[in-house]
Amino acid sequence: MTRTTGGAGLSVRDLVVRYAARRGPGTTAVDGVSLDVAAGEVVALLGPSGCGKSSLLRAVAGLEPPAGGTVAFDGEDLAGVPVHRRGFGLLFQDGQLFPHRDVGRNVAYGLEVLGVPRAERDVRVAELLDAVGLAGFARRAVTTLSGGQRQRVALARSLAPRPRLLLLDEPLSALDRQLRERLALDVRATLRDTGTTALFVTHDHAEAFTVADRVAVMDAGRLLQVGTRDELTSAPSSERVAEFLGV
Repeated sequence: MTRTTGGAGLSVRDLVVRYAARRGPGTTAVDGVSLDVAAGEVVALLGPSGCGKSSLLRAVAGLEPPAGGTVAFDGEDLAGVPVHRRGFGLLFQDGQLFPHRDVGRNVAYGLEVLGVPRAERDVRVAELLDAVGLAGFARRAVTTLSGGQRQRVALARSLAPRPRLLLLDEPLSALDRQLRERLALDVRATLRDTGTTALFVTHDHAEAFTVADRVAVMDAGRLLQVGTRDELTSAPSSERVAEFLGV
Protein backbone atom coordinates (compact mmCIF):
# COMPACT_ATOMS: atom_id res chain seq x y z
CA MET A 1 0.00 0.00 0.00
CA THR A 2 1.36 3.45 -0.92
CA ARG A 3 1.96 5.66 2.08
CA THR A 4 0.56 9.18 1.74
CA THR A 5 1.81 12.39 3.28
CA GLY A 6 1.08 16.10 2.80
CA GLY A 7 -1.23 17.61 0.18
CA ALA A 8 -1.12 18.73 -3.45
CA GLY A 9 2.30 19.51 -4.87
CA LEU A 10 5.76 18.63 -3.59
CA SER A 11 6.36 17.89 0.08
CA VAL A 12 9.92 17.34 1.38
CA ARG A 13 10.29 16.43 5.05
CA ASP A 14 13.52 16.19 7.07
CA LEU A 15 15.48 15.20 3.97
CA VAL A 16 19.08 14.07 4.40
CA VAL A 17 21.50 13.35 1.55
CA ARG A 18 24.96 11.97 2.32
CA TYR A 19 27.91 11.09 0.12
CA ALA A 20 30.22 8.32 1.29
CA ALA A 21 33.95 8.84 1.58
CA ARG A 22 36.75 6.30 1.24
CA ARG A 23 37.79 7.22 4.75
CA GLY A 24 35.92 8.95 7.50
CA PRO A 25 32.21 9.72 7.91
CA GLY A 26 31.60 11.20 4.44
CA THR A 27 29.76 14.42 3.59
CA THR A 28 26.24 15.50 4.52
CA ALA A 29 25.10 17.55 1.51
CA VAL A 30 21.48 18.05 2.65
CA ASP A 31 20.89 18.21 6.39
CA GLY A 32 17.28 17.79 7.51
CA VAL A 33 15.56 20.03 4.95
CA SER A 34 11.76 20.42 4.86
CA LEU A 35 10.14 22.30 1.98
CA ASP A 36 6.75 22.53 0.24
CA VAL A 37 6.03 23.55 -3.36
CA ALA A 38 2.32 24.04 -3.97
CA ALA A 39 0.63 23.01 -7.22
CA GLY A 40 1.36 25.66 -9.86
CA GLU A 41 4.00 27.36 -7.71
CA VAL A 42 7.63 28.08 -8.69
CA VAL A 43 10.14 27.90 -5.84
CA ALA A 44 13.84 28.73 -6.25
CA LEU A 45 16.57 27.03 -4.25
CA LEU A 46 19.15 29.77 -3.77
CA GLY A 47 22.62 29.48 -2.27
CA PRO A 48 26.36 29.44 -2.94
CA SER A 49 28.12 26.60 -4.73
CA GLY A 50 28.32 23.49 -2.57
CA CYS A 51 25.43 24.45 -0.29
CA GLY A 52 23.39 21.34 -1.18
CA LYS A 53 20.75 22.82 -3.47
CA SER A 54 21.55 20.58 -6.45
CA SER A 55 21.78 17.52 -4.17
CA LEU A 56 18.30 18.36 -2.86
CA LEU A 57 16.95 18.66 -6.40
CA ARG A 58 18.58 15.34 -7.41
CA ALA A 59 17.02 13.61 -4.41
CA VAL A 60 13.60 14.96 -5.38
CA ALA A 61 14.18 13.66 -8.93
CA GLY A 62 15.16 10.22 -7.63
CA LEU A 63 18.76 10.53 -8.83
CA GLU A 64 20.16 10.45 -5.28
CA PRO A 65 18.91 8.09 -2.57
CA PRO A 66 18.00 9.95 0.64
CA ALA A 67 19.78 8.90 3.81
CA GLY A 68 16.74 10.07 5.75
CA GLY A 69 13.44 11.90 5.46
CA THR A 70 10.74 11.72 2.79
CA VAL A 71 9.87 13.13 -0.62
CA ALA A 72 6.19 13.07 -1.58
CA PHE A 73 4.13 14.45 -4.43
CA ASP A 74 0.36 14.94 -4.26
CA GLY A 75 0.41 12.97 -1.03
CA GLU A 76 2.25 9.94 -2.47
CA ASP A 77 5.52 8.94 -0.82
CA LEU A 78 8.05 8.53 -3.63
CA ALA A 79 10.41 6.19 -1.75
CA GLY A 80 11.37 3.44 -4.18
CA VAL A 81 9.72 5.12 -7.20
CA PRO A 82 12.30 5.24 -10.03
CA VAL A 83 13.12 8.45 -11.90
CA HIS A 84 11.17 7.55 -15.04
CA ARG A 85 7.99 6.81 -13.07
CA ARG A 86 7.83 10.05 -11.07
CA GLY A 87 6.36 12.10 -13.90
CA PHE A 88 8.92 14.87 -13.36
CA GLY A 89 10.77 16.89 -15.99
CA LEU A 90 14.48 17.75 -15.75
CA LEU A 91 16.39 20.68 -17.23
CA PHE A 92 20.10 21.17 -16.59
CA GLN A 93 22.73 23.80 -17.40
CA ASP A 94 23.53 21.99 -20.63
CA GLY A 95 20.16 21.31 -22.24
CA GLN A 96 21.66 18.18 -23.87
CA LEU A 97 19.75 18.47 -27.12
CA PHE A 98 19.94 15.67 -29.68
CA PRO A 99 22.16 17.00 -32.51
CA HIS A 100 20.73 14.56 -35.07
CA ARG A 101 17.17 15.84 -34.50
CA ASP A 102 15.84 19.20 -35.63
CA VAL A 103 14.22 21.59 -33.15
CA GLY A 104 10.72 20.17 -33.55
CA ARG A 105 11.80 16.57 -33.11
CA ASN A 106 13.84 17.50 -30.04
CA VAL A 107 10.75 19.04 -28.44
CA ALA A 108 8.64 16.05 -29.50
CA TYR A 109 11.00 13.43 -28.05
CA GLY A 110 9.16 12.84 -24.76
CA LEU A 111 5.84 12.72 -26.58
CA GLU A 112 7.20 10.06 -28.94
CA VAL A 113 8.33 7.97 -25.96
CA LEU A 114 4.81 8.23 -24.53
CA GLY A 115 3.28 7.12 -27.85
CA VAL A 116 1.38 10.36 -28.48
CA PRO A 117 -0.07 10.38 -32.05
CA ARG A 118 1.80 12.45 -34.65
CA ALA A 119 -0.93 15.05 -35.17
CA GLU A 120 -1.23 15.68 -31.44
CA ARG A 121 2.56 15.88 -31.13
CA ASP A 122 2.76 18.49 -33.87
CA VAL A 123 0.16 20.68 -32.18
CA ARG A 124 1.92 20.45 -28.81
CA VAL A 125 5.33 21.22 -30.35
CA ALA A 126 3.95 24.29 -32.13
CA GLU A 127 2.31 25.52 -28.91
CA LEU A 128 5.50 25.21 -26.91
CA LEU A 129 7.80 26.74 -29.53
CA ASP A 130 5.46 29.70 -29.60
CA ALA A 131 5.48 29.82 -25.78
CA VAL A 132 9.31 29.99 -25.63
CA GLY A 133 9.59 32.54 -28.44
CA LEU A 134 10.72 30.17 -31.18
CA ALA A 135 7.64 29.96 -33.40
CA GLY A 136 8.62 28.77 -36.87
CA PHE A 137 11.85 27.10 -35.68
CA ALA A 138 10.60 23.49 -35.84
CA ARG A 139 12.66 22.52 -38.90
CA ARG A 140 15.83 24.31 -37.83
CA ALA A 141 18.94 22.26 -37.06
CA VAL A 142 19.82 22.63 -33.37
CA THR A 143 23.49 23.06 -34.33
CA THR A 144 22.61 26.44 -35.88
CA LEU A 145 21.08 27.86 -32.67
CA SER A 146 22.61 30.25 -30.17
CA GLY A 147 23.09 29.22 -26.54
CA GLY A 148 19.95 31.03 -25.46
CA GLN A 149 17.90 29.46 -28.24
CA ARG A 150 19.18 26.01 -27.29
CA GLN A 151 18.00 26.47 -23.72
CA ARG A 152 14.61 27.63 -24.96
CA VAL A 153 14.33 24.41 -26.98
CA ALA A 154 15.42 22.38 -23.95
CA LEU A 155 12.77 24.12 -21.84
CA ALA A 156 10.09 23.38 -24.44
CA ARG A 157 11.20 19.74 -24.60
CA SER A 158 11.02 19.36 -20.81
CA LEU A 159 7.50 20.85 -20.77
CA ALA A 160 6.15 18.84 -23.71
CA PRO A 161 4.99 15.76 -21.73
CA ARG A 162 3.26 18.05 -19.18
CA PRO A 163 5.40 17.03 -16.18
CA ARG A 164 3.83 17.03 -12.72
CA LEU A 165 6.92 18.88 -11.52
CA LEU A 166 9.73 20.55 -13.48
CA LEU A 167 13.20 20.51 -11.89
CA LEU A 168 15.62 23.10 -13.27
CA ASP A 169 19.27 22.94 -12.15
CA GLU A 170 21.15 26.18 -12.97
CA PRO A 171 19.61 26.23 -16.48
CA LEU A 172 20.86 29.73 -17.32
CA SER A 173 24.30 29.75 -15.67
CA ALA A 174 26.26 29.05 -18.87
CA LEU A 175 24.84 32.17 -20.58
CA ASP A 176 26.15 35.74 -20.38
CA ARG A 177 24.60 38.13 -17.87
CA GLN A 178 22.43 40.13 -20.29
CA LEU A 179 21.03 37.00 -21.91
CA ARG A 180 20.43 35.38 -18.51
CA GLU A 181 18.38 38.35 -17.35
CA ARG A 182 16.24 38.31 -20.49
CA LEU A 183 15.78 34.54 -20.50
CA ALA A 184 14.89 34.48 -16.79
CA LEU A 185 11.89 36.69 -17.58
CA ASP A 186 10.92 34.36 -20.43
CA VAL A 187 11.27 31.25 -18.25
CA ARG A 188 9.04 32.86 -15.63
CA ALA A 189 6.41 33.75 -18.23
CA THR A 190 6.48 30.26 -19.76
CA LEU A 191 6.13 28.49 -16.41
CA ARG A 192 3.27 30.79 -15.43
CA ASP A 193 1.47 30.46 -18.79
CA THR A 194 1.70 26.65 -18.68
CA GLY A 195 0.74 26.44 -14.98
CA THR A 196 3.85 24.38 -14.27
CA THR A 197 4.91 23.46 -10.74
CA ALA A 198 8.67 23.95 -10.59
CA LEU A 199 11.77 23.83 -8.41
CA PHE A 200 14.50 26.12 -9.79
CA VAL A 201 18.12 25.91 -8.58
CA THR A 202 20.35 28.99 -8.88
CA HIS A 203 23.21 30.81 -7.15
CA ASP A 204 22.01 34.20 -8.47
CA HIS A 205 19.52 36.01 -6.22
CA ALA A 206 18.33 38.37 -8.98
CA GLU A 207 17.54 35.34 -11.15
CA ALA A 208 15.76 33.60 -8.27
CA PHE A 209 13.59 36.65 -7.55
CA THR A 210 12.74 37.01 -11.25
CA VAL A 211 11.68 33.41 -11.85
CA ALA A 212 10.18 32.23 -8.56
CA ASP A 213 7.09 32.93 -6.46
CA ARG A 214 9.10 32.09 -3.33
CA VAL A 215 12.80 31.64 -2.67
CA ALA A 216 14.37 29.07 -0.33
CA VAL A 217 17.83 30.20 0.85
CA MET A 218 20.27 27.36 1.60
CA ASP A 219 23.73 27.24 3.15
CA ALA A 220 25.90 24.33 4.29
CA GLY A 221 23.14 21.80 3.58
CA ARG A 222 20.48 23.58 5.62
CA LEU A 223 17.45 25.65 4.73
CA LEU A 224 17.85 29.10 6.30
CA GLN A 225 14.66 30.88 5.21
CA VAL A 226 11.81 30.60 2.71
CA GLY A 227 9.78 33.56 1.52
CA THR A 228 8.81 36.00 -1.17
CA ARG A 229 11.23 38.67 -2.34
CA ASP A 230 9.65 41.26 -0.04
CA GLU A 231 9.72 38.92 2.96
CA LEU A 232 13.37 38.00 2.48
CA THR A 233 14.68 41.48 1.79
CA SER A 234 12.64 43.26 4.46
CA ALA A 235 13.06 40.69 7.23
CA PRO A 236 16.00 38.32 6.65
CA SER A 237 16.06 35.65 9.35
CA SER A 238 19.80 35.86 9.95
CA GLU A 239 22.92 37.80 9.16
CA ARG A 240 23.94 35.05 6.74
CA VAL A 241 20.71 35.44 4.73
CA ALA A 242 21.08 39.22 4.66
CA GLU A 243 24.72 38.93 3.58
CA PHE A 244 23.93 36.51 0.77
CA LEU A 245 21.04 38.63 -0.53
CA GLY A 246 23.11 41.80 -0.34
CA VAL A 247 20.71 43.61 1.99
